[in-house]
Amino acid sequence: MRQSFYSQNAWWLGNGLGLTFASSFGQTFFIALFAGFIRETYGLSDGAWGGLYTLATFASAACLIQFGRLADTMPLVRLASVIILIYAAAALTMALSNSIVALAVAVFGLRFCGQGMMTHIAMTAMARWFRANRARAIAVAAMGFPLGEAVLPFLTVEAIALVGWRTAWVMVAAFLLVAVLPTMFVLMRHGRTPGGEGGDETALGMGGRHWTRGEVLRHWSFWILLPGLMAPPFIGTCAFFHQVHIAEVRNYDLAMMALGFPLYAAVSVASSLGAGLVLDKVGVIKVLPAVLVPMALAIPILALPGGIWVWYLLLVGTGISQGVVVTLVGALWPTLYGTRWIGSIKAVATAAMVVATAVGPGVTGLLIDWGYPFPEQALWLSAYCFVMTILFAAVAPRLARMQTPLAGQVRTEGAD
Repeated sequence: MRQSFYSQNAWWLGNGLGLTFASSFGQTFFIALFAGFIRETYGLSDGAWGGLYTLATFASAACLIQFGRLADTMPLVRLASVIILIYAAAALTMALSNSIVALAVAVFGLRFCGQGMMTHIAMTAMARWFRANRARAIAVAAMGFPLGEAVLPFLTVEAIALVGWRTAWVMVAAFLLVAVLPTMFVLMRHGRTPGGEGGDETALGMGGRHWTRGEVLRHWSFWILLPGLMAPPFIGTCAFFHQVHIAEVRNYDLAMMALGFPLYAAVSVASSLGAGLVLDKVGVIKVLPAVLVPMALAIPILALPGGIWVWYLLLVGTGISQGVVVTLVGALWPTLYGTRWIGSIKAVATAAMVVATAVGPGVTGLLIDWGYPFPEQALWLSAYCFVMTILFAAVAPRLARMQTPLAGQVRTEGAD
């Protein structure tokens, strides 16, 4: 009996999902749970805490560009092990810090290892390990993001209430060392070719060759695509970051708003898995012009008059967009530029995403201070998505002509 793609590749798919789930401890939604305690402990205003957080995030993005290329030269299991150890050390620093400098170092470590490198390693692994079913593999790995968003906030709030916020960070460090690190070794014990060392069994990109990072940065395609692909993390982060402001402007109850996040997670998972199936059958380039349409339609919903159902509709629409986009982005770069240097290339793209999530709340918050509520800003953000959609539709045919057919490449990932 022929095994399904998912059962035959469960070890490697599980590894990607585990890494993205573990990235949650360095994501904004998780660190924000401790914001009140951090401000009180260190005597920081909202602006001072936000400024420290933004600077630490910028620093993590800069380091990601430099160290992300290690995914091309080190076995991924070894690189992930080193990052997990640093990640745990950052969590312990957060628990034990007693100065602003130590706090900044801790936040930097969490952002660099969590949002940055853990995500980067997971998606680089899926891009390199899978070819014909690359989008499906990325979709499974990406399930770790909404899973963390759905499960961790409640558990963390309960942990803080029971043991305090500092001990909660000790628990995070212990989880990384006792659960994540050993599990990764168990899932990787079967080996995988190519294993991240940059061997010859790699998939080609446009023009039938592997692109270096320098070549990619000098080519028009990267700079045309990147601004549009940064829109979903920018917009999604802004909407979630300003949910208290949205509640005040629209007279929503925060507790009722929070009930929508499990729905958001479920929709995101379903759309990501569905997008994986479609992308592998139709092709990434063909779907590219439609990828921002869900977000373009979802975000202006916030400007509609109505009750809490408006927020739920926004979460559903945003969940669809995020699920589709994270799968497409993960598959797009290796499709266009090959996999030999995909670690270096994805490091730049991931760093850009990190910067977008850092800049977004600040820019939109400044506009709020100037008298433009976020629901009004949503209309302009939607217009931007539609403009980028038109641009994607214009360049997609040219990219398709430059693309190397998948049929000429070796399929190594097993059953479909």
